[in-house]
Amino acid sequence: MPTQPMYKVIFHNGGQMYELFARQIYQSDMWGFVEIEELVFGERSKIVVDPGEERLKNEFAGVKRSYIPLQAIVRIDEVEKEGSARISDSNGS
Repeated sequence: MPTQPMYKVIFHNGGQMYELFARQIYQSDMWGFVEIEELVFGERSKIVVDPGEERLKNEFAGVKRSYIPLQAIVRIDEVEKEGSARISDSNGS
């Protein structure tokens, strides 16, 4: 049985670069947006907590679907498995 695809989405938001993992991504009916659903965060039990990933978990808590403007998207990759979600400063990179 094939596994459900996993996507890594990298986009700009408020001067920072976000890297999230999601199971569903498609062009929105709202012109100029990409819809991202079923966000995936590391659910592994860890002793060390990644503060960046925790911040993203809190920011997207209760979000069913997120609409990202096309011009904010840097890259979307289909990946084998999720990694660690993160936020970093974009400073022109």
